[in-house]
Amino acid sequence: MLDQATIDKINDAAQIQDVVSDYVTLKKRGVNLLGLCPFHGEKTPSFTVSPAKGIFKCFGCGKGGNSVNFIMEHEQISYYEALKFLARKYHIDFQEKELTAEEIAIRNDRESMFLVNDFAQKHFSSTLHNHIDGKSIGLAYFRERGFRDDIIQKFQLGYSLDQRDAFSHTALRAAYNKAYLVKTGLSLENDSGQLTDRFRGRVMFPVHTLSGKVVAFGGRILKKDDKMAKYVNSPESEIYHKSNELYGIYFAKQAIVRQDRCFLVEGYTDVISMHQSGIENVVASSGTSLTPGQIRLIHRFTDNVTVIYDGDAAGIKASIRGIDLLLEEGLNIKVLLLPDGDDPDSFARKHNASDFIDFVDTNAADFIRFKTNLLLKDAGNDPVKRAGLVIDIVRSIAIIPNSVIRSEYVKECSTLLHVEEAMLYHEINKLKTNEKEKTAARVKNDELHNQATKNQFDTVEKSLQSSVFQYNNEERNILQLLIRYGQKVLFAGTPQEPSQLTVAQYIFDELEQDELSFFNPLHQLACSEYKLHINDNAFEPERFFLYHYNAKMSELAADLVAEKYTLSKVHSKNKKVESDADRLGDLIPRVIYEFKNSYILDLIRQKLFELKAASDMKNNTLVDELMEEMGHLENIKKQLSKRLGERIIVKI
Repeated sequence: MLDQATIDKINDAAQIQDVVSDYVTLKKRGVNLLGLCPFHGEKTPSFTVSPAKGIFKCFGCGKGGNSVNFIMEHEQISYYEALKFLARKYHIDFQEKELTAEEIAIRNDRESMFLVNDFAQKHFSSTLHNHIDGKSIGLAYFRERGFRDDIIQKFQLGYSLDQRDAFSHTALRAAYNKAYLVKTGLSLENDSGQLTDRFRGRVMFPVHTLSGKVVAFGGRILKKDDKMAKYVNSPESEIYHKSNELYGIYFAKQAIVRQDRCFLVEGYTDVISMHQSGIENVVASSGTSLTPGQIRLIHRFTDNVTVIYDGDAAGIKASIRGIDLLLEEGLNIKVLLLPDGDDPDSFARKHNASDFIDFVDTNAADFIRFKTNLLLKDAGNDPVKRAGLVIDIVRSIAIIPNSVIRSEYVKECSTLLHVEEAMLYHEINKLKTNEKEKTAARVKNDELHNQATKNQFDTVEKSLQSSVFQYNNEERNILQLLIRYGQKVLFAGTPQEPSQLTVAQYIFDELEQDELSFFNPLHQLACSEYKLHINDNAFEPERFFLYHYNAKMSELAADLVAEKYTLSKVHSKNKKVESDADRLGDLIPRVIYEFKNSYILDLIRQKLFELKAASDMKNNTLVDELMEEMGHLENIKKQLSKRLGERIIVKI
């Protein structure tokens, strides 16, 4: 547990733009910063960072909060783990007791698995540098590949002894839970419950998340054995999904942003050798076909990708199918074909960074042009193959989201393929029409399914509407004004009676006068905590709730203080813009009356149900009583409606 002083120090140090920019490329937009949301796939940026308010907000998926919330959401860790993460980032000292074996065992699965992976990485690295076999076999291999010691340490490379359970035995002795050794895939368990090491006899390549946590391992065998796979990787787990990870992204992200370009290669050693030669903006798909998750990871940092191939024609043809996904995401793709006999690893070892970049700039080709020329060689003069080639190229062009870029490719491919532009456009439109029809059919099926499901729950839905959710909008409107302006003076009184009334005092007086309270538990908590500080002149509601110990509360506060639109300079110059702060006299009473109006309407609905039930039972006495109550409620509703229809003026 961290003390409040340390928490405040962390919140002060963790500037939102600094924290988020480690994961998202941000561009200036007025007083805010804009980027692609890291929490859902999008091609048009809707993720906004407000340095002045210290918050982020995505207007696409709705996620928002402060720096701590961002780390919690991005790394899927707890509130206190996120605080400790930021404390380490900003070199803030904090006291934390050492975990016991029992505490390790009861930690939740994700945190425990990360702990086990961290222990494993340190163990394999220590073995590489300190054990006789690690030095003579593992370290010798890396040095033979030409890797410098600083690069070996940077990528946290290691070695797993060629023994049945050397790692598993060490981990168990260190009190790590057997279940997590198996869940991470570091150990294999047989029917009798005995553990064996998955990676024995292999050099180890840790795979890191964006924040640098070890999420998985790749192990390469060094001895020749046709019965064993050359590479073995960690299995899918609760923390590791291969389709969402790129090897080297942690070490590459800042260089990708600086260079505004990402090099995409295939293997671990390709990445490491390129780093050693001075090319750091490089990641690897680790031998798998590109996935949408991996592409979105790259797209957070740049729009420009250069895919590097060796001369293996079969491998190129297999992988270019996946590159269409890059086009669909709206990325600019170039392809670099290395000289025969070279792969990125060997080529990087022969050249320094400057020579490498010169080679890229001279030889990299646009992907569509590269793909067209590659397939043209295969097609030759065969008319059937050439027709298939045209369809293949058209598919790639059709998925490009930018219409201007798409039209340029049509022109170029028309020349390369000796096909009229009109015919290419015809095929593109046909593909798009077919896709729209398929999408429409899927949507219709989904709607039918959803309607059937909805009908089953109509009764439940109706009952819920008269509870918490009925008042969410009205409650949020009141909370928004409380958090933004609660301590502002709404009524300053007169010279004869100089008493003043703040926004918060007015709101709470109005609610208490009619014995009303919020229905949403989180909103109730916010009001309760606000009332505790209402008479404190130093109380800053916005900061208090944005950095609240309850993560849900700080997310709510960020949502309430976020502003989606920034007015243009021209608009601001030519017209005086009246802010919410300028019209509190109208806003505050209005949101109170809207809340009261919703409450009255709900009471009227309830009375109507009671009236129907009384009529069905032919209870005339009860019917008369309910009719009288209904008349009273209708009278209140008319008064509220009248007030809501008028312009409300309060002397400030």
